[in-house]
Amino acid sequence: MTPVDPAPSNSSYAHRMTRSSRPRARRSLAAISAVAAAIAVVCALALWRPWGPGEAVVAQAEAGPADAAAIAPIELPEHPRVLVFGDSWTYGSAATLPTEGYAYVLAGLLDGETVVEGVRGSGYLVPGAEGIGTFGERIARLDPTLDPDLIIVQGSINDRRSALDGYADAVTAAWDDLAARYPDARVLVLGPAPQVLPVESATAQIDRTLAALAGARGWPYVSPILEEWITAEDYGWIIDSGEIGRDHPTTAGHAYLAERVARALASFAPAS
Repeated sequence: MTPVDPAPSNSSYAHRMTRSSRPRARRSLAAISAVAAAIAVVCALALWRPWGPGEAVVAQAEAGPADAAAIAPIELPEHPRVLVFGDSWTYGSAATLPTEGYAYVLAGLLDGETVVEGVRGSGYLVPGAEGIGTFGERIARLDPTLDPDLIIVQGSINDRRSALDGYADAVTAAWDDLAARYPDARVLVLGPAPQVLPVESATAQIDRTLAALAGARGWPYVSPILEEWITAEDYGWIIDSGEIGRDHPTTAGHAYLAERVARALASFAPAS
């Protein structure tokens, strides 16, 4: 979730890598809460504020009552396969190694496997580094045999400097293709997180639009902006604002984000 990074020496910008655990078997997501709690010590060093129950915002935003669909619980197998699709934050930018990014760390928290599809600079309207493609173009190239249990679509702030007149149409077309490609997968939309504070007005507009479109489909939506995942008090350790990090999460920040995503998933699990 950033402007296009300068081209690295490696010509491939997309990380399509997996981190796996034991073979998959079916069960409820209820155990995720315990797993997430176990790794809370990582973030406790940063003294973040405690959260209340039901912390994940299923945002309806601009979708009126007639447009909003019911949000079904997310029930995953014991060792789920999760496709994490997004931009540079999903890529793992600014972590010591990209594989220490939140999308990779999430695999351990879910005791499963994450297939990471992150491209720096990519958005629904902008093609990203080396013109690899917009979200819609990249979705069209995804392996149709992947068979994920869950898809997390993250971001993106990269469209914030584009004219947003056709933004909703681009999102709708990309999501239609994603749903058709993986009809049996649940989809969770993870909105843009603030790379700078205060939150830029265009980023907030993107957040509202994505929330409305997700709500109309009955897809759960998590807003790091509304939930204040990143505040002035903790920005300094979550975000690397230097020349190398360029307003991306630090390694500790990625671990924190992974934990927040795991908590959000647990909040959507079926009630015991």
